[in-house]
Amino acid sequence: MAVRLRLAHTADLEPAELRRARALLDAAFDGDFSAEDWDHGLGGIHVLLQDGAGLAAHGSVVMRRIRHRGRWLRTGYVEAVAVRADARRTGLGGRVMAELERVIDRAYDLGALAASDEGALLYAARGWQRWGGQVHALSPDGVVRLPEAEGGVWLRPGLAGPLDPARELVFDWREGDVT
Repeated sequence: MAVRLRLAHTADLEPAELRRARALLDAAFDGDFSAEDWDHGLGGIHVLLQDGAGLAAHGSVVMRRIRHRGRWLRTGYVEAVAVRADARRTGLGGRVMAELERVIDRAYDLGALAASDEGALLYAARGWQRWGGQVHALSPDGVVRLPEAEGGVWLRPGLAGPLDPARELVFDWREGDVT
């Protein structure tokens, strides 16, 4: 059976679709996908791939702000990317990313994401670049460095052009994992 792709804003997804996406993410991350992680993936554009067995893959892109060299960049931040266990290594992750990248390239200054070592293989193969500089966040207490995030942030420069790793990235604040 052919895989069907759906691109939709969170507001256009039915509650049942959101429940299926959350269940896919819980399974894909072995129960290590928190309520805050789920919240980070809402409010933007979702890519859903359906096959004969149901929801096979999901990813979303949400709007964030990242400051670099004194300029706040409108950033398409990739969240909640997962492929059902029995559908992995079939190209579905690449199809999800191709749609998310299309949205990023047409609507944002920059694309960004945080990746595990396993996920980084997909992103590197698609031309995403590991950020080699410092990572900070604008917290309720001011700008704070996030050394634990350094080495795990990947960028797709887009309209922003090349970024200078000698200058830090400053992420907008959010609860849970900031990056």
